[in-house]
Amino acid sequence: MKDISLHMLDIVENSVRAEAKNIAVEVAEDTRADTLSMTVSDDGKGMSPELVQRVSDPFVTSRTTRKVGLGIPLLRSNAEQSGGYVVLTSKLGEGTRIQAVFGLTNIDRPPLGNIAETMASLILCNPDLEFRYVHRRDGEEIVLDTREMREILGPEVPLSDPSVAEWVRAYLQENIVSLHGGADYEVY
Repeated sequence: MKDISLHMLDIVENSVRAEAKNIAVEVAEDTRADTLSMTVSDDGKGMSPELVQRVSDPFVTSRTTRKVGLGIPLLRSNAEQSGGYVVLTSKLGEGTRIQAVFGLTNIDRPPLGNIAETMASLILCNPDLEFRYVHRRDGEEIVLDTREMREILGPEVPLSDPSVAEWVRAYLQENIVSLHGGADYEVY
Protein backbone atom coordinates (compact mmCIF):
# COMPACT_ATOMS: atom_id res chain seq x y z
CA MET A 1 0.00 0.00 0.00
CA LYS A 2 1.30 3.38 -0.90
CA ASP A 3 0.53 5.22 2.35
CA ILE A 4 -0.31 4.69 6.02
CA SER A 5 -3.89 5.95 5.69
CA LEU A 6 -4.61 3.06 3.30
CA HIS A 7 -3.21 0.59 5.83
CA MET A 8 -5.46 2.22 8.43
CA LEU A 9 -8.48 1.85 6.13
CA ASP A 10 -7.70 -1.83 5.58
CA ILE A 11 -7.28 -2.61 9.29
CA VAL A 12 -10.44 -0.70 10.25
CA GLU A 13 -12.37 -2.58 7.56
CA ASN A 14 -11.18 -5.79 9.27
CA SER A 15 -12.64 -4.41 12.52
CA VAL A 16 -15.96 -3.70 10.80
CA ARG A 17 -16.06 -7.25 9.37
CA ALA A 18 -15.35 -8.55 12.88
CA GLU A 19 -18.57 -6.83 14.00
CA ALA A 20 -16.85 -4.22 16.18
CA LYS A 21 -19.11 -1.50 17.55
CA ASN A 22 -16.31 0.69 18.95
CA ILE A 23 -13.14 1.37 16.98
CA ALA A 24 -10.25 3.49 18.22
CA VAL A 25 -7.59 4.75 15.82
CA GLU A 26 -4.46 6.51 16.99
CA VAL A 27 -1.58 8.05 15.08
CA ALA A 28 1.34 9.09 17.27
CA GLU A 29 4.39 10.96 16.01
CA ASP A 30 7.37 11.24 18.35
CA THR A 31 10.20 13.24 16.83
CA ARG A 32 12.56 12.53 19.77
CA ALA A 33 12.11 8.76 19.44
CA ASP A 34 11.92 9.12 15.64
CA THR A 35 8.78 6.96 15.48
CA LEU A 36 5.37 7.15 13.89
CA SER A 37 2.85 4.63 15.15
CA MET A 38 -0.61 3.74 13.92
CA THR A 39 -2.81 1.76 16.30
CA VAL A 40 -6.29 0.34 15.69
CA SER A 41 -8.23 -1.22 18.58
CA ASP A 42 -11.71 -2.70 18.43
CA ASP A 43 -14.28 -4.66 20.41
CA GLY A 44 -15.05 -7.10 17.61
CA LYS A 45 -15.05 -10.91 17.59
CA GLY A 46 -11.33 -11.19 18.22
CA MET A 47 -9.07 -14.01 17.04
CA SER A 48 -7.86 -17.27 18.51
CA PRO A 49 -4.20 -17.45 19.59
CA GLU A 50 -3.59 -19.81 16.66
CA LEU A 51 -4.98 -17.34 14.13
CA VAL A 52 -3.00 -14.47 15.68
CA GLN A 53 0.19 -16.52 15.14
CA ARG A 54 -0.67 -17.22 11.49
CA VAL A 55 -2.24 -13.92 10.42
CA SER A 56 0.98 -12.55 8.91
CA ASP A 57 0.86 -15.31 6.30
CA PRO A 58 -0.77 -13.88 3.14
CA PHE A 59 -2.50 -17.21 2.54
CA VAL A 60 -4.35 -17.06 5.86
CA THR A 61 -7.64 -15.15 5.96
CA SER A 62 -10.95 -15.46 7.72
CA ARG A 63 -12.77 -14.25 4.61
CA THR A 64 -14.80 -16.61 2.48
CA THR A 65 -14.76 -14.37 -0.60
CA ARG A 66 -11.07 -14.93 -1.38
CA LYS A 67 -8.20 -17.10 -0.25
CA VAL A 68 -5.56 -14.46 0.44
CA GLY A 69 -5.32 -11.72 3.03
CA LEU A 70 -2.54 -9.26 2.24
CA GLY A 71 -3.40 -6.38 4.60
CA ILE A 72 -1.43 -7.37 7.69
CA PRO A 73 1.53 -8.88 5.77
CA LEU A 74 1.86 -5.66 3.73
CA LEU A 75 1.58 -3.52 6.87
CA ARG A 76 4.27 -5.59 8.59
CA SER A 77 6.53 -5.36 5.52
CA ASN A 78 6.18 -1.56 5.27
CA ALA A 79 6.80 -1.10 8.99
CA GLU A 80 9.88 -3.35 8.96
CA GLN A 81 11.30 -1.67 5.84
CA SER A 82 11.33 1.60 7.77
CA GLY A 83 12.99 0.08 10.83
CA GLY A 84 9.74 -0.58 12.67
CA TYR A 85 7.54 -3.49 13.64
CA VAL A 86 3.94 -4.64 14.12
CA VAL A 87 2.36 -5.94 17.34
CA LEU A 88 -0.97 -7.76 17.14
CA THR A 89 -2.95 -8.82 20.20
CA SER A 90 -6.41 -10.32 20.17
CA LYS A 91 -8.76 -12.26 22.39
CA LEU A 92 -11.76 -14.20 21.16
CA GLY A 93 -14.97 -12.44 22.10
CA GLU A 94 -13.17 -9.29 23.27
CA GLY A 95 -11.49 -7.65 20.30
CA THR A 96 -8.22 -6.94 18.58
CA ARG A 97 -5.44 -4.36 18.79
CA ILE A 98 -2.84 -3.87 16.09
CA GLN A 99 0.00 -1.38 16.34
CA ALA A 100 2.39 -0.61 13.52
CA VAL A 101 5.49 1.41 14.34
CA PHE A 102 7.49 3.07 11.56
CA GLY A 103 10.75 4.99 11.57
CA LEU A 104 9.47 8.58 11.39
CA THR A 105 12.30 9.98 9.27
CA ASN A 106 13.28 6.72 7.59
CA ILE A 107 13.36 7.19 3.82
CA ASP A 108 11.49 3.90 3.37
CA ARG A 109 8.52 4.93 5.54
CA PRO A 110 5.36 5.35 3.48
CA PRO A 111 3.83 8.84 3.67
CA LEU A 112 1.04 9.39 6.18
CA GLY A 113 -1.52 9.85 3.41
CA ASN A 114 -4.88 11.53 3.60
CA ILE A 115 -5.98 10.64 7.13
CA ALA A 116 -8.78 13.23 7.06
CA GLU A 117 -10.37 11.69 3.96
CA THR A 118 -9.96 8.17 5.32
CA MET A 119 -11.63 8.93 8.66
CA ALA A 120 -14.42 10.93 6.98
CA SER A 121 -15.13 8.00 4.65
CA LEU A 122 -15.09 5.45 7.47
CA ILE A 123 -17.57 7.46 9.53
CA LEU A 124 -19.81 8.19 6.53
CA CYS A 125 -19.94 4.53 5.49
CA ASN A 126 -20.37 3.16 9.04
CA PRO A 127 -22.67 5.69 10.73
CA ASP A 128 -23.87 3.25 13.40
CA LEU A 129 -20.38 2.54 14.74
CA GLU A 130 -18.46 4.58 17.30
CA PHE A 131 -15.07 5.90 16.20
CA ARG A 132 -12.46 7.68 18.28
CA TYR A 133 -9.50 9.15 16.37
CA VAL A 134 -6.53 10.58 18.25
CA HIS A 135 -3.52 12.14 16.56
CA ARG A 136 -0.55 12.96 18.78
CA ARG A 137 2.64 14.78 17.92
CA ASP A 138 5.25 15.48 20.58
CA GLY A 139 2.78 15.84 23.43
CA GLU A 140 0.05 17.73 21.59
CA GLU A 141 -3.06 15.97 20.39
CA ILE A 142 -6.32 16.30 18.54
CA VAL A 143 -9.32 14.07 19.16
CA LEU A 144 -12.35 13.27 17.04
CA ASP A 145 -15.03 11.18 18.77
CA THR A 146 -18.32 10.22 17.14
CA ARG A 147 -20.02 10.05 20.55
CA GLU A 148 -19.28 13.74 21.07
CA MET A 149 -20.37 14.48 17.51
CA ARG A 150 -23.72 12.72 18.08
CA GLU A 151 -24.23 14.70 21.29
CA ILE A 152 -23.67 18.00 19.49
CA LEU A 153 -25.58 17.12 16.30
CA GLY A 154 -28.54 15.51 18.01
CA PRO A 155 -30.76 12.86 16.42
CA GLU A 156 -31.82 15.05 13.49
CA VAL A 157 -28.39 15.01 11.80
CA PRO A 158 -27.09 11.48 11.12
CA LEU A 159 -23.38 10.75 10.73
CA SER A 160 -24.22 9.46 7.24
CA ASP A 161 -25.05 13.03 6.15
CA PRO A 162 -22.46 14.17 3.56
CA SER A 163 -22.13 17.55 5.30
CA VAL A 164 -20.89 15.70 8.41
CA ALA A 165 -18.22 13.93 6.34
CA GLU A 166 -17.15 17.28 4.89
CA TRP A 167 -16.88 18.76 8.38
CA VAL A 168 -14.82 15.76 9.60
CA ARG A 169 -12.50 16.16 6.60
CA ALA A 170 -12.00 19.88 7.19
CA TYR A 171 -11.61 19.53 10.98
CA LEU A 172 -8.96 16.83 10.76
CA GLN A 173 -7.12 18.45 7.85
CA GLU A 174 -6.90 21.79 9.64
CA ASN A 175 -5.88 20.31 12.98
CA ILE A 176 -3.33 17.85 11.61
CA VAL A 177 -1.70 20.74 9.73
CA SER A 178 -1.74 22.74 12.98
CA LEU A 179 0.00 19.88 14.84
CA HIS A 180 2.79 20.13 12.27
CA GLY A 181 3.33 23.84 12.68
CA GLY A 182 1.00 25.47 10.21
CA ALA A 183 0.09 26.17 6.64
CA ASP A 184 3.35 25.07 5.02
CA TYR A 185 2.83 21.45 6.05
CA GLU A 186 1.30 19.20 3.41
CA VAL A 187 -0.58 16.31 5.01
CA TYR A 188 -0.49 13.88 2.08
